[in-house]
Amino acid sequence: MPTRSSIKKAIARQIKNDLFATTNVEIKLNITYSKNYSTEQITTEYKDSIMDELKDEKLMYYLLLKNSQWKTTNDVITIQLSNNSNMDTQFNEIKIYLNKLYQKLFNRQIDCKFEFISSEHIDIDQEHQNKILAELQQIRSQSSTKKVKPTDLVDSISPKVETTRAKNTSGLIYGRNCEGNITNIEHIVDEIGEVVVRGQIILLETREIRSEKTIVICNITDFTDTIAFKMFIENEDLPNILDTLKKGNFYKVKGIASLDKYDKEISLSSIRGIKPIDDFRVPRIDTASTKRVELHLHTKMSDMDSVVDIKDMIEQVKKWGMNAVAITDHGTLQAFPIANHCIKKDDPFKIIYGVEAYFVDDFQKIVTGDTDKTFNEEFVIFDVETTGFSSVSDKIIEIGAVKIKNNQVIDTFSSFVNPECDIPLKITELTNIKNSDVTSSPIINDVLPQFVKFCENSIMVAHNANFDMGFIIENAKKIEIEFNKTYIDTVSIARVLLPHLGNAKLDNISKALHITLKNHHRAVDDADATAQIFIKFLDMLDKKDIKTFEQLNKLGQTSSDLIKKMPTYHGIILIKNEIGRVNLNKLVSMSHLEYYNRRPRMPKSAIQKYREGLIIGSACEAGEIFQAILNGSSDIERIVKFYDYLEIQPTLNNEFMLRQDKYKANTIEDLQNYNKQIVETAKKYNKKVVATCDVHFLNPEDEIYRRILMDYKRFKDADFQAPLYFRTTDEMLEEFNYLGKETAYEVVVTNTNLIADQIEKISPVLPDKCPPMIENSDKELRQICYDRAHKIYGPNLPTIVQARLERELNSIINNGYAVMYIISQKLVWDSNDHGYLVGSRGSVGSSFAATMSGITEVNPLSAHYICPKCFYSDFDSDIVKQHVGMSGCDMPDMDCPKCGHILTKDGHDIPFETFLGFEGDKEPDIDLNFSGEYQAQAHKYVEVLFGQGKAFRAGTIGTIADKTALMYVYKYFETRNQTKRRAEIKRIANGCTGSQRCTFVLHNFLGIVHHFGRVG
Repeated sequence: MPTRSSIKKAIARQIKNDLFATTNVEIKLNITYSKNYSTEQITTEYKDSIMDELKDEKLMYYLLLKNSQWKTTNDVITIQLSNNSNMDTQFNEIKIYLNKLYQKLFNRQIDCKFEFISSEHIDIDQEHQNKILAELQQIRSQSSTKKVKPTDLVDSISPKVETTRAKNTSGLIYGRNCEGNITNIEHIVDEIGEVVVRGQIILLETREIRSEKTIVICNITDFTDTIAFKMFIENEDLPNILDTLKKGNFYKVKGIASLDKYDKEISLSSIRGIKPIDDFRVPRIDTASTKRVELHLHTKMSDMDSVVDIKDMIEQVKKWGMNAVAITDHGTLQAFPIANHCIKKDDPFKIIYGVEAYFVDDFQKIVTGDTDKTFNEEFVIFDVETTGFSSVSDKIIEIGAVKIKNNQVIDTFSSFVNPECDIPLKITELTNIKNSDVTSSPIINDVLPQFVKFCENSIMVAHNANFDMGFIIENAKKIEIEFNKTYIDTVSIARVLLPHLGNAKLDNISKALHITLKNHHRAVDDADATAQIFIKFLDMLDKKDIKTFEQLNKLGQTSSDLIKKMPTYHGIILIKNEIGRVNLNKLVSMSHLEYYNRRPRMPKSAIQKYREGLIIGSACEAGEIFQAILNGSSDIERIVKFYDYLEIQPTLNNEFMLRQDKYKANTIEDLQNYNKQIVETAKKYNKKVVATCDVHFLNPEDEIYRRILMDYKRFKDADFQAPLYFRTTDEMLEEFNYLGKETAYEVVVTNTNLIADQIEKISPVLPDKCPPMIENSDKELRQICYDRAHKIYGPNLPTIVQARLERELNSIINNGYAVMYIISQKLVWDSNDHGYLVGSRGSVGSSFAATMSGITEVNPLSAHYICPKCFYSDFDSDIVKQHVGMSGCDMPDMDCPKCGHILTKDGHDIPFETFLGFEGDKEPDIDLNFSGEYQAQAHKYVEVLFGQGKAFRAGTIGTIADKTALMYVYKYFETRNQTKRRAEIKRIANGCTGSQRCTFVLHNFLGIVHHFGRVG
């Protein structure tokens, strides 16, 4: 722990930095100590501080007394030292100094005595002590001619540390002493002298310097902070050190906490000893006899949102004895191949593959209720102002309504409502309705019957009708009034009739239709504006020949453009079997290609269409179920029926609700009540409830990494991280004990295992290559190759040509690679037809079939002559044999011995194995360079070959790199005026690396998905 002296110096330094940063002043603090202490108590309590004073003011005295023992009787201090008779003068000076020091610090007169005893009575290295005394004498004799720096003095008299393992008798791998009280690294904020720390080595580097020495640089963390230490090791001793000092292992290190002159920060130097220790962290273990299954977990592939490393997560889950775990990243399946590679084929552990998708409720109709009506009906366009968003817990403070018939206003209704509670300040700011406005107004029990009577025989119309109808229906239930009305939502109509609008807010629509909106967020004025909007909508619908409610609903059947503007809700989709794998791939592809707008949206109609093989869950507080219960939705039954199971999460996952005024939750109990309502809702509609963690980091201490990511994304509450860590079965049972022991076990263990048991163990990616298909490609390739071969070598092919071509074609066709050659051949020929040459590169030049199919101009046969007129060929003459392994182009010119025509020289002697391996089954890699002008046409031609929508630009995943992570961490602490050592910055940055940051297109690469039945 820091001594009083070090604290005192730190305070003085801080005062200087804060008040006199630009002035050359020296700060000294005088502290008065209690007079009630006896000399013995003072000496016992403050000896460390006294020694620090000696070290600062009288370094030689400090070195002499460093290993002494002090005993106090009354006001006499007896200092025991090892026997020495050569320093009497110095001890007399020490005695005088200590007297003055006690007088100054404690206002106490003392007497000092020195006893010299044999070394067996005092724990001190005699050889080291003698060396100290001899060097002190030398220093004193030279002090008049040479100024010695205190740090040089400490280094010069420090004992040489033993680095050889042969002399080790106490478990040390370096040095001679590692004893002392452990200091937390977070407390090492100043030059506090000798300390002992423990921790894990997270960085180990070596740097060779002059004089046959090497600097060993390590960062050690105890997870409160991280600090660096350096050792200067003789090169001959370095192997012994590196054999035992390993990154990732735990050690105890003793050294001097001082300012590193090179790094300009506090680190450990003059290392006294290093000793291996066990991991001192208390591991979390799962002691439950039956383990739960986590069904909601995000990995680093959730865009800048999770820091869970898949391999580490699987290892931890297996250690806990769990049999399965789900992976559900936001909107993507990119973690699937990584997770699949972490599990061996015969491993019984099951990964449940899934996604947390962004659901769009496109089942919701424009008209809810009886659609067998026409627009000749009577309509009541109404609006309510409330104290909040929940129809269950919030109150109505105003109702306004306009009744129309045949597009004409025929009546109005308006009334304040006394909510019997204070109106929140934010509601007053929004609506301008104050407590004084409603105090004398009737309560809802009196107003609602009047409003219900006003609405008799009318169709209800509202802007965001589910909200307004929800409040009316909920309050009608409380006073036992039936209010089962057909209603129309003008928001949904606006999305259909005014698709060009960025949003369907009331003020935005009013502006687009040139309607005056007075006193927005006052019920009577909003109702009047909505009525005018609805009248214009009726006219627009009439022009589209929409006469009935049923026709209106059909018109409102959602298009992709409409879905892109609708609100989204989180939902979990788990793959149940192979059919589900294919279907989820389709749904995710659609969400990115057809419905993407800021996020990949997934309409519930599409989910319903491809639901086979999938299990649908309700997800977190951003899911439909939680929001419906939070807001008291009147449509809860329809919403619940869509899901296979409902989800609840630990209470503090939603702790943010306690900090935000828009939520009515004020206590932890309020948050627990939301979960209880979900459980009750599930029972009512016969649905299972599962408890999940919504994992975003593996262990509680890992929240700092996600905090850094959230801060970079400018989340204002980044420092208020929810405890989204992976909990054990025991921790989850404890978390949900407020549900009762039986229910807690059901949602935590029983139901999660029931869901997991329904799911087959599958491979998310098929092991075969799934090449694209071109009908009869093998026959076409063989025909093209032989046609060209005969054109060059004649009707009767030379044996070497026939054998090489047949061997290659058999290997290519039998391994399913013919289509790759045909694709390349067609692209090359099409480019040539458009006047652009194509350059081949790489190992494709070793394939004679590639040459004969026109993909490359390199002939890989051995050097040879061929007559283009009579097809004479020479593969084995003496001249040809002289060029074995060489290029045929370098042979001398020759005339055909049969017809006299000049012979063509060809062949570069490249074995086919270079391309497809010795077994002929190596993955082919055909590299072609197309002209920049033609490249876009080449991409389009690929789509012509395989059909529209089957070819797409390939992309890759960009993750947070080391330097980027360092920048994030530096920025985080800089904006909070916090200083961290570089070692700690690196430790935190390492926890952020690898998280997905973006995806981007590789413009020169195309992916082909030719048969969805196989790829999914």
